Amino acid sequence: MDQQNDLKELINRGDIDTAIEQINHLLQEESAETGKDMLFYLRGNAYRKKGDWKQALDNYQRAIDLNPDSPAAQARSMAMDILEFFNKDMYNQ
Repeated sequence: MDQQNDLKELINRGDIDTAIEQINHLLQEESAETGKDMLFYLRGNAYRKKGDWKQALDNYQRAIDLNPDSPAAQARSMAMDILEFFNKDMYNQ
């Protein structure tokens, strides 16, 4: 899917807001039923790159809900590991 490659390129270049905007548009299209898990995964990557961990994790989870074999499962696991490492005190409040 060329759209996914274009979105990955936008995210890699740091044009995060444009990527999120395009993903949001694609997710609203009725016909985009297949591949929605990948769009949520990519949107998760975009939010992670912005430093918005909550939105990243939420999008990864939505991708996993649609497709348990999505690469979002590994991405979510790695994000949780990072957050647990940097926010150990979060659990002690």
